[in-house]
Parts: sequence; C-alpha cells; structure tokens
Amino acid sequence: MRKQTGFTLIEIAIVLVIIGLLLGGVLKGQELITSARVRNIISQQDGVKAAYFGFLDRFRALPGDYSLASTNIANVAATANGNGNGQIRSALAGDAIDEYIAVWDHLSKAGFINGSFTYTALPETPGTAPTSPYARYIQVMYDNVYGAGAGALRHNIKTGNSIPSELLSEIDRKIDDGNPVTGVFQFSAYPGGTGTSASTAPTGGAANTCYNGTTWSAPSVSNCGGASLL
Repeated sequence: MRKQTGFTLIEIAIVLVIIGLLLGGVLKGQELITSARVRNIISQQDGVKAAYFGFLDRFRALPGDYSLASTNIANVAATANGNGNGQIRSALAGDAIDEYIAVWDHLSKAGFINGSFTYTALPETPGTAPTSPYARYIQVMYDNVYGAGAGALRHNIKTGNSIPSELLSEIDRKIDDGNPVTGVFQFSAYPGGTGTSASTAPTGGAANTCYNGTTWSAPSVSNCGGASLL
C-alpha cells in the first residue's frame, strides 16, 4: 500500500489564519499611513492659517502684501515689500513683486512659521517657499484657482498637487462638507509651483479626474490638490 501525503484540514486552517492575519496587518498599516498623511496635511493647513491671521493681527497687514515689512521685520529686504493693497498677488497680475512668495519671507522672519525663507521672484525654490508632505510648494494667493474655478476671488491656501483624491476626500469630510466645489476646503488646479517649478496641473469636473460633479473621485486619482479658503 502507498502512503498518501498532504496537508491536514487543521494545517490548512492554520495557514489560512496566518494569511488572514498578515493581510489584516497590511491593510491596517495602510489605513494608519493614510490617516497620518491626512492629519499631516490638515495640521499644515491649520498652521499656515494661524500664522496668516497672527501676522494680520500684529501688523494690521497681510504677509507678502505688507508694504512696511523691511521697516518693521528684521532681515526683510526692501525688495520684499508688498504694495499694501490688501491682496496677495503676483508680478504677473500687476504687483511690483511676487507677493505670494514674499509671504514666506515675512512669516518666517516675523517668527510665525518654522524655517527660514528669503524672497526671490518666481519660480519657487526650497529657500523661498515651504512644501507639502508630497513635496509640492504651498501657495497663499488671492485668486479663484479653487473649486470649479469660477468663484469669487479670495485668499486661499493651496496644498499643491500630487495628492491622491481619496486623501483629499478624507480631509474634506473631516474639516468641511466633503464636497470638492463648496465649503471652506475645495479642489484646486494649482500645479504645485510656478515657472520652471510647475508640474502637471490637476484636473476635475468629469469622470477619471480629481472630482466628478460634487464628489471626489473614487477609485482614487493620484494628481490632485486642494485649497483652504480664508
């Protein structure tokens, strides 16, 4: 008689349990990583908001737009003074300097944010502007590059691109209404930089883009961005 070999039902059950535990651990780990990234982006946006309003309270002017920055903030050059019109804009929009880059010079040298940034005209560099956890430049700007792109001009803080739509959806649900084109957190087509630092701009409003109608895309689209309205 030939002896039959193979796995018993108990051995197979043990292997299946081990595989289940491993898969559960991987999925839980991915969930924890996603949650950490969501918290990181929210924390960064909140930090910039606090710095923006703290600067406004102290100097009665907006960072980047402050016309007396070199007079009242140590180590800010006269070439980094804004025009004081109450709007953080760019030289392309008619301002004397790129105020949206000077924002970081004013905030860092006034002690409202960590790091040291010194103003130069576009494109942004690591020495002139901070980046998101996805290595794209954050932007504070007076424009309507948020939501469907047809709203009123207002100041906003953009995350930059390269963020998956599923993360932006989670952020939106946590701090706002979950709708990419309404509320205080919305989709943004900002490409994470300007000039030579720019990359492919996010798109939205249709299937297979960052959002479709009033919902963030699922399955996730990788090259997306958001903006917190001020």
